[in-house]
Amino acid sequence: MPATIFEKARSWAARMVIGAVAAIIIGCVLAVLLWRDRDTLDAIDWPPYPIYEATADSVTVTWFGVTTLLFDDGETQILIDGFFSRPSLADILLDKPVTSDAATINRVIDEYRMRRLAAIIPVHSHYDHAMDIGAIANRSSASILGSETSANIARGAGVPEDQIVVVKSDEEYEFGQFSVRLIESVHAPIGWSGSVPYDGTVDQPLQSPAPVSAWREGKSYSIIVSHPHGTTVVQGSAGFVDSALVGIKADTVMLGVSLLEGLGRDYTERYWKALVTTTGANHVVPLHFDEFSQPFGEVELYPRALDDFVKVAGWLESSRQSWDLDARLHIPEFGRKVVLYPGISPET
Repeated sequence: MPATIFEKARSWAARMVIGAVAAIIIGCVLAVLLWRDRDTLDAIDWPPYPIYEATADSVTVTWFGVTTLLFDDGETQILIDGFFSRPSLADILLDKPVTSDAATINRVIDEYRMRRLAAIIPVHSHYDHAMDIGAIANRSSASILGSETSANIARGAGVPEDQIVVVKSDEEYEFGQFSVRLIESVHAPIGWSGSVPYDGTVDQPLQSPAPVSAWREGKSYSIIVSHPHGTTVVQGSAGFVDSALVGIKADTVMLGVSLLEGLGRDYTERYWKALVTTTGANHVVPLHFDEFSQPFGEVELYPRALDDFVKVAGWLESSRQSWDLDARLHIPEFGRKVVLYPGISPET
């Protein structure tokens, strides 16, 4: 009898192990299939930003993925965020220590002629916005503007103190003909139960290598980049504060949309009205729709299981038609310099 019980127990245990292994294999296959299930930008029928003749004093902007943007008027350059390194998916999921990719940073600075960089301004201090701000500042004389958390990220990279500016909300900072204001905002509540991923602050200099979770939000900002030729609002995260931009008029809004689908259509419409309707912008450029574990320069949408940007694009278009028919939506093109505020009609 004991032998019979033992044999049954062994058989049951074997079946359990086989079942567990099969479940793991099936789960892995499903995860891979879901991860690969992505739309392409071809599914969104928006024109690129209008093509204008550049002049010597044109204000241009170049998008480098996520919300990293280079503004340039021929004399002065302003960099919003600084994220050229791209930690892999494994680095992110396993929270492995990562550091800035010096080779990529050097290549981008050289290829895109970032030789007149006056300011580096992260929209907040998560790694996908602020990971490389110190490495970039150390290759230039640019000031880093942001929260105390951004300042500690810069300090950890060895940036001299005279290049670090802890900003006051809504105060103006001038760089050449550019005037910059950072208006305190909030991060989109895209975590579990409406939380913010990696919230909190960095209270000591952050030295790398460090896991991606070490880069904390700090403070989030709406960044107003003004120039005699025009004004652009950069909203890096899809969080917003009602009425925060009342009285601010803009030509262009760069609209962070990461994981906006999970917040719903009604939230998206309120977000649109707070950023676009309030400022009267004529051009709206969604940002932060790209899945940023891809190598630098490769633009792919998130898997649909995480965020359906094609659906969100439909919501944005609906908001435009309901509230701002004069505004136009555009998909940015990686690395393409566009003229923001033309003095002539666009080419046809």
